[in-house]
Amino acid sequence: MAEFIEKYSVWSDEQRRLAADLGARIRSANLRLIRLAWADPHGASRAKAVTVPVFLEALKNGYNINVATTTLDSAGGRVFASFTQGGGMGLPEMTGSPNLTIVPDPATFRVLPWAPGVGWILCDEYFNSGLPFHFSPRQLLRKLTRELEGKSYKLRIGLEVEWYLAKVAEETLGDEHVGIPGLRGRPIRTTPAEPGYSYHSETNMDLMQPVLGALAETYEALGLPLRSIENEWGPGQVECTFSAQGALRAADDLLLFRTATRQVCRRLGHFATFMARPALKGYYASGWHLHQSLVDAKTGENRFMPSAGKEPPISELGKNYLGGLLANAVPATVFATPTVNGYRRLKPDSLAPDRASWAYDHRGAMVRALGGAGDPATRLENRVGEPSANPYLFAASQIVSGLDGIERKLDPGPQDLDPYNAKRTMLPTTLAGALDALDEDALFRKQLGDVFVDYYVKLKRNEAGRFAAFLEEHGIEDKPDEPTAWEQNEYFDFF
Repeated sequence: MAEFIEKYSVWSDEQRRLAADLGARIRSANLRLIRLAWADPHGASRAKAVTVPVFLEALKNGYNINVATTTLDSAGGRVFASFTQGGGMGLPEMTGSPNLTIVPDPATFRVLPWAPGVGWILCDEYFNSGLPFHFSPRQLLRKLTRELEGKSYKLRIGLEVEWYLAKVAEETLGDEHVGIPGLRGRPIRTTPAEPGYSYHSETNMDLMQPVLGALAETYEALGLPLRSIENEWGPGQVECTFSAQGALRAADDLLLFRTATRQVCRRLGHFATFMARPALKGYYASGWHLHQSLVDAKTGENRFMPSAGKEPPISELGKNYLGGLLANAVPATVFATPTVNGYRRLKPDSLAPDRASWAYDHRGAMVRALGGAGDPATRLENRVGEPSANPYLFAASQIVSGLDGIERKLDPGPQDLDPYNAKRTMLPTTLAGALDALDEDALFRKQLGDVFVDYYVKLKRNEAGRFAAFLEEHGIEDKPDEPTAWEQNEYFDFF
C-alpha cells in the first residue's frame, strides 16, 4: 500500500530531497524528541513531541492529530458542536472531532538551541483522505502564493514586530491561575524589565541585554534572519526586525520567532508577551508592521520600484496594489487585528492608523510607502497589524487585497499628508465590527471560500461575545484607552 505522502503527492521534489537528509541530521545532533508543530487559527504554535522512530515514520505517513485545536477559541473553549452531525459546521467530514494527518515540511526542520535533544518541524494538516484541511492557515497562504506565482509574481515580506519583555514576579502557580475552557485564569504577575519612555536609550536597553543577547543567539541558531533588536517606547517594549523573505517563509519565521522568544525568556526568569496593549500601568500599544513588495517570479526584480522620476514613488503596479490595500482595508482588518485588545491601538496620533490612508514615509498613515527609483527595497509598509496576528492570515489578506487592486487597476489617490484628518474610510473600532465587515464582504468570500469565512467569523464572534458578556456582567463601559482585566487574562499569557 502506498504511503500517505507518496500516495497523495503532498511533497515537492525539494521536500523529498531535504527529507532524505533528516535522519543523519537527527543522529548528528543526538536528538531524542521531535516537536511536530502546526499553527492554530489564532496563530499560536501547537505541537506534539514524538520519538525519533515515530518521526521517521511520519516522514512517510504523516502523523495523526485531533482536529480539536481548530474548534477552540482563545481561552480554550469549544466553539463548535463537534459531536453532532456535521460538527456544528454543516460539514460531514468534521463530525465527531475526527483525526487529521499532519505532514512535516522538511524545509522547516530545526534543532532547538534552548531545549537539548529536541528538534522542531512545521507540519501541514490534511484530512485522512489526502484533501488539504479547510481551516489550515498555512495551507490557505500556500494556495494564494501559488495563485500569485501563476501571475508571475512572488510576495516578499519583511517583519517588524513589537513586543514586551518583563521579569517574572511569581514563580509558583496557584488556583487563581487555573481557568476552565472558555475562561482563562489570572496570568502570572510581572515587573518591568526597564522603566520605559526613553526612546532608544542605550542604558535602558543594556538592562535587558542578557536576555536580548540570548535571544539573538537563538535566532541565529534557528536561521531567523534578524536585522535588529531595539528598545522601543513602553517599559520593556522591544522591537525586532527581520530581512525580507518569501511570504510563506516569512510567516513560518514569525510563528517560530514568537514561540522561541516566549520559551527562551521564560527559561531565563523573564516573560515575553505579544499582546498588543497589556492592562498594566504605563504600557503603550505594540504593533506589527508588515513590509511587502511583489517581485518577478523568474528574475526576482522588485516590481514596485518605479522608473526614474516617477511619482508617486512606486510603480504603476505598486500603485494598483496599494489601491487594493486601501479599498479592502475594512474587511481585511480582522486578519491584521484579530483580538478585542488590538483595537485599542487604532486611534489618532498613536503611531497606528485609524483610517485607510497612505503616504510616503509617514508613520501616521495605514500604508507607508518607502523607497523609490533605483531602490530595490521599494516596498509598502502596512501598519495596521497587532503582534499577535496569525501570520498566515495577515499575509493572505494582503495578497487578496493587493491582487484585487491590480486586477481592477485601482488608484490609491493622492498621498494623505495629514492622515488622521484625511477624508478616507475609517477602520473598524472593535473586533465585532471588523467581523461584520468580513462576513459581508464578497471578495474575501470568493478568495478564501464561504466555508473558511463562515468558520472564522463564528470562531472569533465567540471571543467578541464573551468580552461583551464580561462588560455587561460587571457593568463596565468599554473605554478605548483602558484595557480590561478580561483582556489581560485572555491574551497576556496566550500570546
